[in-house]
Amino acid sequence: MAKRVRVVRMSVEQPLWRALTAYRILTMLYAILLAVFGREKYDRPWVAIAFLAVMTVWTLASLPKVAGAAACTRRFLGADLTLALVGILVTPLADFQAQHVDGPTLPSIWTAGSVLAFAIKGGWRWAAFASTFVAVANLIERAEPSRDTLHNVLLVWVASIAIGYVVEVARASERTLARALEIEAATRERERLARDIHDSVLQVLAMVQRRGTAIGGEAAELGRMAGEQEVALRTLVSSGLVPPTRVSEDAAEGAVVRTVEADDDETAAPAETDLRALLAPHAGSRVTFAEPGAPVLLTPAAAGELAAAVSAALDNVRVHAGESARAWILVEDWPDEVIVTVRDDGPGIPEGRLAQAEGEGRLGVALSIRGRLRDLGGTAELVSVPGQGTEVELKVPKVSRGKAGSVR
Repeated sequence: MAKRVRVVRMSVEQPLWRALTAYRILTMLYAILLAVFGREKYDRPWVAIAFLAVMTVWTLASLPKVAGAAACTRRFLGADLTLALVGILVTPLADFQAQHVDGPTLPSIWTAGSVLAFAIKGGWRWAAFASTFVAVANLIERAEPSRDTLHNVLLVWVASIAIGYVVEVARASERTLARALEIEAATRERERLARDIHDSVLQVLAMVQRRGTAIGGEAAELGRMAGEQEVALRTLVSSGLVPPTRVSEDAAEGAVVRTVEADDDETAAPAETDLRALLAPHAGSRVTFAEPGAPVLLTPAAAGELAAAVSAALDNVRVHAGESARAWILVEDWPDEVIVTVRDDGPGIPEGRLAQAEGEGRLGVALSIRGRLRDLGGTAELVSVPGQGTEVELKVPKVSRGKAGSVR
């Protein structure tokens, strides 16, 4: 079935825009109620009615404009701020005492919504620009500014700048998180490719080198060349020089991007795979397979990766413990996880050998086993005692935890 990729854009700004939308509606209603209950004080009530009618129509018509940063253009912000300033300046025309008596202006606290739009759209500099115009308009409207007037002007100015600064910090954090997610995705892709290379090309090159050396003659030269290519390829894999995944444009713009790979038929639930069917082919004269009597169901991806990790563990047994070593595979199906144990009766792993192997670019355990389990949200434990064999315990949760588990 064809696959497609869906990109979901999430932004920390969206809750702010939704809050601004609600604020504008509520403050519009508040300004209308103030005018209704204080209608006796207006010397020219038709001025107040005309302005409030325009403000109401503008507020309702401009709701789509404050739904997000893309729709909230500079032209809209300028018109919105202009309407707020006009409302402040025409207040003395409706109420002759407004310049001498402290009281609300016609737009009242609706004006702060215009300033907040500037803050969310452009940060603290835009907020300072808009709040400065509002402050000047309030000082002009009050022929004799009182202490309360100065206090309110300063409060709006400081609060809007603080909100704008918080928005800028949130955007910077969002960009950092998006970049971290992209780097993590690229790292996982490199590790996946490295595992595939280890399980295929590197194993073949190592086999050619061993067989060529054993046969001798021209085959020995072929084995030597295969060994050189194996070393070169291991160095390339361990250095991380595998092409990273492409950084999406959304991430570059600061959005947190989650890539979802889905079937065309999204309503169909993913089928489950019986892990026993994938592990049973390993059973043979030197490999004993013990399984539960009931199917061990996992998602196809989890079952495939777990089976590949078991295959890598058995490859290590054949390579390091010798062809005569015996191995045992035990599958345990628990309510919340599946545990697969691979044990052998080989000579065991000397202390410090794994760290030395990783330093030499031999990443079988690190990538083919631990890397796979980590990507599944599981764990991989390796216990080895010299002379008493090696045991690898692989644990995979049946339900994804949403993040990689610890790998020891």
